[in-house]
Amino acid sequence: MLQDLALALRLQALDRNIASLENEIATLPRHIAEIEKRLESHTRRLEVDRAALTANQRDRKKLDDEIQIQQQKVSKLKTQMLEVKTNEQYRAFQNEIAYAEGEIRKAEDKILDLMEQSEPLEKNVKAAEVNLKQGQQHVEKEKTSARDRTAADQKELADRRIERKSISSQMDPQVYAHYERIRKKTKGSVIADATEGRCAACQILLRPQFFQDLRRGDQIMFCESCGRILTYNPVIDIPSDVAASQQTA
Repeated sequence: MLQDLALALRLQALDRNIASLENEIATLPRHIAEIEKRLESHTRRLEVDRAALTANQRDRKKLDDEIQIQQQKVSKLKTQMLEVKTNEQYRAFQNEIAYAEGEIRKAEDKILDLMEQSEPLEKNVKAAEVNLKQGQQHVEKEKTSARDRTAADQKELADRRIERKSISSQMDPQVYAHYERIRKKTKGSVIADATEGRCAACQILLRPQFFQDLRRGDQIMFCESCGRILTYNPVIDIPSDVAASQQTA
């Protein structure tokens, strides 16, 4: 194989490796952002559960305060009732006391209901806190892994670029210039196989004489349609080659 063609093949493989590394390096920050976004669902769940528990506790506190107010009212009414002069006034105080005591019982019933509701709410908060903590640990682990991968990719990329510079410096300047022109035009697909008599990249059928010249392999040849460097790589039929060599012997 011609040296420049061999170098071009190595360069294409290297360029694809470089492109893959550059893409991965560019993608990793987005990957980290996606990892961090996973915590949002855990955080929102915890916020919702905490808000529900806080509302429950706030309502219970409000009812406790209301009970104290009504109890003070009952105590005051009972004291005032001792000073009444008529049965009508006495009954009026009794009605007010009964109403206040009824309000106290209603508040106490609501508190009992809220206490029953608070138990699962507390469990939800604890479970959400555990899930969030586990999620944070997992995210930190993945972020560390992503940062390590980025560092490794950046080191490998630097090595590949040095290797690329070495290979390109060994190529014929005109061949390299053509390689670069096609690489930028085709986004890295510079070399195409033409074993079947057509360019595997653009599918244009090669002229018979052109194909024969390509098969000789004594010069760098370019597709007359897309400009790619062409290679001729016939499939090796090992059994046939062995049989032929035995007949010759």
